[in-house]
Amino acid sequence: MSQADQLFINMCRDIIGGGISSEGQVVRPKWDDGSMAHTIKQFGVVNRYDLSVEFPILTLRPTNLKAAIDEILWIWQRKSNNTNDLNSKIWYSWAAENGSIGKAYGYQLGVKHQYSEGLFDQVDRVLYDLKNNPYSRRIMTNIYTYADLHEMNLYPCAYSMTFNVTGNKLNGILNQRSQDVLVANNWNVVQYAVLLHMLAQVSGLIAGEFVHVIADAHIYDRHIPLVEELINREPYDAPILKINPAVTNFYDFTVDDFELVGYEKHPQIKGIPVAV
Repeated sequence: MSQADQLFINMCRDIIGGGISSEGQVVRPKWDDGSMAHTIKQFGVVNRYDLSVEFPILTLRPTNLKAAIDEILWIWQRKSNNTNDLNSKIWYSWAAENGSIGKAYGYQLGVKHQYSEGLFDQVDRVLYDLKNNPYSRRIMTNIYTYADLHEMNLYPCAYSMTFNVTGNKLNGILNQRSQDVLVANNWNVVQYAVLLHMLAQVSGLIAGEFVHVIADAHIYDRHIPLVEELINREPYDAPILKINPAVTNFYDFTVDDFELVGYEKHPQIKGIPVAV
């Protein structure tokens, strides 16, 4: 059984068994029929994944590795805020006619700031520090920029990364204000686990621990039976992630540089409704 599957099962059982319902509250998200999309949630969920032991992709159902990587490259490598630069329709619900999601996600990572060492955007500053000052306790990014929130079509959910090097291992903490557990949990885990692997490889390090902190981890009311079906499945062993070792520049990575070996997984859950 993979570690990622067991963490997911435990988290979902905790939320369903001991979470707090939003019934009776006025909530923003709506279902397609216009009714309020209520949730059951837990506050302050923390999951820890040791990337030196396994790659944390679910086997309870498939996670599309290539699509997940394409999106993380869209944000962190292309630093784009336009869905026309993305090879999926994930963001279409929040995009304007020209494809823009406003001053959100990749846009924020690409804004340059003045440091004593020079002018850097947030990604280039991380890359600089990992090579030149890897034991710094100040290697972090934050895309929750208050001055620009009114120009974002969606406020950032996963908004901050803190990087920390211990020995030769690159560790990272992802802070997320809100998460739809069924739809997005493993998607985000896979993305930021891959990001840590990429940053580690180009910095002469190895990926260590990935810590995922979720302020509001919720399961939508219409998702509960789907989640219960999912967590009653028997997990397989975790697959192995292979990364092209020839890539030494973060901006040279493509989705074709990643491969899963031995990925056994259960069928996909069909017909998941998405609240917007």
